[in-house]
Amino acid sequence: MREITYQKIVDTVARLCVEANCLLGDDVYQALKEAYETEISPVGKVCLQNIIKNAEIARDEQVPICQDTGMAVFFVEYGQEVVVTGGGFEDAIHEGVRRGYTEGYLRKSVVRDPLDRVNTGDNTPAVIHTSIVPGSELRITIAPKGFGSENMSGVKMLTPSQGIEGVKDFVVETVSRAGANPCPPIVVGVGIGGTMEQAALIAKKALLRKVGTPNGRPELAKLEAELLDRINRLGIGPQGLGGCVTALAVHVNTYPTHIAGLPVAVNISCHATRHKTAVI
Repeated sequence: MREITYQKIVDTVARLCVEANCLLGDDVYQALKEAYETEISPVGKVCLQNIIKNAEIARDEQVPICQDTGMAVFFVEYGQEVVVTGGGFEDAIHEGVRRGYTEGYLRKSVVRDPLDRVNTGDNTPAVIHTSIVPGSELRITIAPKGFGSENMSGVKMLTPSQGIEGVKDFVVETVSRAGANPCPPIVVGVGIGGTMEQAALIAKKALLRKVGTPNGRPELAKLEAELLDRINRLGIGPQGLGGCVTALAVHVNTYPTHIAGLPVAVNISCHATRHKTAVI
């Protein structure tokens, strides 16, 4: 067994909160620059130019890419040989978020209850998805999720008879309905299969993939390319002001499902598709 201290997790999570919100991933940055070269709309090009400049200022001055620094979502691969000492594992995640968002001067956006709407004041609690895996390491990924894009996401329980065409239509309809709200150009995560909640989970995990990297299964890579083409032909464009680049990428994940079902989830991310990983 390998011991990892509570404090080590707190320190790591606090650092990830700040880095994820201030440092746009190289993959997203490069995708935005390629989008600038591709975009044919003059207004769209100006929007992309400003988005790129904004990311550069955030990086250079260590300030948030966006004022909405999101709800802190974590994906953790927890090695089964790890023992956390000095405190609870999830408590350490929450304390790291509390420290990172407070000391990093990041906006606190979490309310303690969805109905009474009282702000917790420190962006806790986080949302934590943990997988137990072989080994003696903790792999912690934070994906701060702003709600301009989260609010535009959706889940639909299709019937098997609606098939792949039903899936395609739902994905495109969801993006079309979202319009300018998620601050395009967006990244679209699609989850197909499992149950209602599993489809939503794998759709969000799809956003962690390096932007534009095709699915390893040829038939799913083909589906991603077709969906990206259909979405970019909607004409929504950068910031919803028109153009040919509405999405930077579409990433599809699938999971086995029940004979009677075809769950589909679409998780939309804005142009600031933020995530950072640390291995302890």
